[in-house]
Amino acid sequence: MDMARERRRLSAEDWAEAALQALGDGGLAAVAVEPLAARLGATKGSFYWHFANREALVTAALELWERRSTEATIASLTVEADPVQRLRMLFTRAAGRGEGNPAELAVRAAATNDTVAPVLRRVMQRRVGYLVGLFEEIGFGPAEAARRAMLAHTAYLGHGELETRLPGTLPLDRAGGLPAYVDSVLTLLLADAPRQAEEAPR
Repeated sequence: MDMARERRRLSAEDWAEAALQALGDGGLAAVAVEPLAARLGATKGSFYWHFANREALVTAALELWERRSTEATIASLTVEADPVQRLRMLFTRAAGRGEGNPAELAVRAAATNDTVAPVLRRVMQRRVGYLVGLFEEIGFGPAEAARRAMLAHTAYLGHGELETRLPGTLPLDRAGGLPAYVDSVLTLLLADAPRQAEEAPR
């Protein structure tokens, strides 16, 4: 394949996309240059046009995951003014993702990796910080908002593990389905809220 044509056809984003897919399919070890080149119909020369080494590709894939799984999600919630509704939207999206989130689980499984660790820590801090802000808007004080945010994020993490590792084990097919499940989660998270707890939408 002509290298000039290949460089025009494949971008760094294409490589990062393929790497993120491989990460979800087979974990961090699956992010390898030659298999990805084969998947993309490219050569190793195309890879080195965009990246200095495999670590740089892993970083690009992690940044893509961060933008999609965290920043884009948070940005999409800005259309809703009510913090209770935003919390509901978050859990509805998480619970409605029937196939789970293999890429996220793979990232967490590689948490001790030197490249993965700082990105994962930044993402978790960003998510929990956002949740703290929601609970403070609802009316909880800073300390209680932080506790509820950690509980909410822990519930999200556990949900993702179950949906990916043991699909079908959550009670989403029972009476009421997804809305009833999200209602039950919000009832727990908003118990004894200073305000708005009784206003959680059904």
